[in-house]
Amino acid sequence: MTTDRCSPHIDHTVEFATTIGLYVLGEISLGKAAERAGITRWEMTEILTAAGVEIRLGPQTMDDLKDELETALDIE
Repeated sequence: MTTDRCSPHIDHTVEFATTIGLYVLGEISLGKAAERAGITRWEMTEILTAAGVEIRLGPQTMDDLKDELETALDIE
């Protein structure tokens, strides 16, 4: 029996790939990428580095700074 639904694994893989793409394009910060992926910033850094993605350190824009601040304040 076939279905039009994607498996949860595929959905997660697509979402993770989208998150990485947004980071590479500079649309989201490292912290926001990690938050979207449900992992730590350090884990995200390791994944991106292993994939050959250059890590941008520090916020690049005021919006990035606000995102980083919001993420930091959410961590308890």
